[in-house]
Amino acid sequence: MVEVAHAVRSYWLIALLWIRAAMAYPVSFWTMTVGGVLITFLDFVAIWLMFSHLDTYGGFTLREVALFYGVTSIAFRVADMLVGSVEKIGRYVRSGDLDAMMTKPVPVLVQLCADRFELRRLGQIAQSVAVFAWAAPIVDWSPQRLAVLAMALLSGVVIYFCMFVAFSTIQFWTTDASEFANAFTYGGNTIMQYPMTIFPREVVRSLTYLLPLAFVNWYPCLFLLGLHDPFGAPGWFRFASPLAALVLVGVTTLVWRQGLRRYRSTGS
Repeated sequence: MVEVAHAVRSYWLIALLWIRAAMAYPVSFWTMTVGGVLITFLDFVAIWLMFSHLDTYGGFTLREVALFYGVTSIAFRVADMLVGSVEKIGRYVRSGDLDAMMTKPVPVLVQLCADRFELRRLGQIAQSVAVFAWAAPIVDWSPQRLAVLAMALLSGVVIYFCMFVAFSTIQFWTTDASEFANAFTYGGNTIMQYPMTIFPREVVRSLTYLLPLAFVNWYPCLFLLGLHDPFGAPGWFRFASPLAALVLVGVTTLVWRQGLRRYRSTGS
């Protein structure tokens, strides 16, 4: 428990340094923040334009798809802001900066995640929240549904966190595989913005049992909408987001430890 508290405090202190650096140039900060909102909003504009010619897509209306979009995007954008810097592992390995990190009394993973913390990503999170807020009225909210939503968002952040770390760790072996990692992190978020009914059953199974992204928004949102899984998944899957996140945390911990053991100093 003490180690966790130390890691959290260390993360915050490192992130605070980068926040102060960013706020030293407020015009640049707000320009980048607003730019991030506009760029990410184009993702949803593409979906909205598609519905200008359709009433439903995969059996879901625009607001229902917006619900899927909002939940996965909030979870992804929060994880991206908190730990997205870990994808730069390859750069630190090549430059030898990772050697310096390993000599400090702070976990290497904490340093990697907090390095170059980008507060401007709050704009992207705000855009995701706005889309979710627009879609939210279609849900018949109750205390249970609110609990499932909170559980899904928290678990979603953890799941995306694990994906950032696990796929970035591959760079300990390849030195540079950031684009490979992005295909699963950013690409996974893009896939989950759409209902699973537009994909073959094999893809849905892969996103359930291999990369449990379906637990970020698909199964929880089915519960929020009062629907059953059209692919016949067990009903309890709609509440299993924390379990999927816990399993992925275990796998990611093993992958990270193996990657760190694999690392050999550059000698520089």
